[in-house]
Amino acid sequence: MGPTTAFPILHRVAALSSIRSTTALRHSLCKPTVKLCYASLCTLQQMRCVSTETALSQHISDLTDREKRLLTKLYDGLIRGQRAALAESITLVETQHPRKKELAQVLLQRVLTFRQEQEKRNGGNPVAFRVGLSGPPGAGKSSFIEVVGKMLTGRGHKVSVLAVDPSSCTTGGSLMGDKTRMTELSRDMNAYIRPSPTSGTLGGVTRTTNEAIVLCEGAGYDIVFVETVGVGQSEFAVADMVDMFVLLIPPAGGDELQGIKRGIIEMADLVVVTKSDGELVVPARRIQAEYTSALKLLRKKSKVWKPKVVRISSETGQGVPELWDTMLQFRDAMLNCGELRIRRQTQQKVWLWNLIQENALRHFQQHPAVRAELPELERRVTSGDISPGLAADLLLKVFSSVQ
Repeated sequence: MGPTTAFPILHRVAALSSIRSTTALRHSLCKPTVKLCYASLCTLQQMRCVSTETALSQHISDLTDREKRLLTKLYDGLIRGQRAALAESITLVETQHPRKKELAQVLLQRVLTFRQEQEKRNGGNPVAFRVGLSGPPGAGKSSFIEVVGKMLTGRGHKVSVLAVDPSSCTTGGSLMGDKTRMTELSRDMNAYIRPSPTSGTLGGVTRTTNEAIVLCEGAGYDIVFVETVGVGQSEFAVADMVDMFVLLIPPAGGDELQGIKRGIIEMADLVVVTKSDGELVVPARRIQAEYTSALKLLRKKSKVWKPKVVRISSETGQGVPELWDTMLQFRDAMLNCGELRIRRQTQQKVWLWNLIQENALRHFQQHPAVRAELPELERRVTSGDISPGLAADLLLKVFSSVQ
């Protein structure tokens, strides 16, 4: 299995295109065969539009009757807002089984089409507000989600929470059990909490978090919270999935500005100082002032929004309604200037390339020639005979040379 078989879709797309370059097309329009070339130009856009439908139809034609009934049941239940259908759909996209992954893509494409229709009816605006939440351990992320989530469901919103938990090395399951710490919200019928184990994923954001967001939106949840496991690599991944990135900071954690990476602070659209009640009010005010000053020195991420620092108390509820008003101000400002649409389009590209990199790495690792050469090259690297860079170059040459 070489690159040709690893990426068959690239060769199919290349075969569909009969026009080799824009320059050649421009010259051909000046020749007597202008009508034929113009017809090709007109049909090119149609071919591009139906390519996705053709690929989807091919997947559907390969489905068995049982698989078709399963997908229909999941899709119908999902768009009706059935929690069981949503849970089963997320389980389907999280699977590593090759056949089930194909079924998941068919389901996702149908949900994406449904969501596009909803956005058209909504004036082209997103139907859901995606919020990423992060902060150091002990910042009160679960308590924050519960108090904000209960307030939002009380106002008629449907809230979904994707809580990414560290995985057990033994069982692969979630360790922290965030759902058990959101007792009130987990019993709310207008809320859905999905703990997802990281399963060894670097940074804590699972491969299928994007897909889970799409499914939650298809099920009618208009507020989606994505909670990460801490402060680190995961925040950079979450920032490429959500509309707004919120950083939660506890008031009594020592030298806060040294404890959190500058790059993470730069990504934050809103900084929330939690636990601002009782004896912690004074430290919370101090931390708020420190971060307000620090944000003034950082490069702005948006032309229309200046990151703010607010204080709240999940225990007393103080500052929570004002916090949500600030988040709505952010959403409205980003929508009005068009930055939110651009941000989502950029995120789609990042999602695409992340999947390409993941699949390309898997094909590389499973390549027979690579697997044959890998043990010997690993032995020579560990013994110091050759450098890791040279070994990597040799493996890549083996992968690219074998057809």
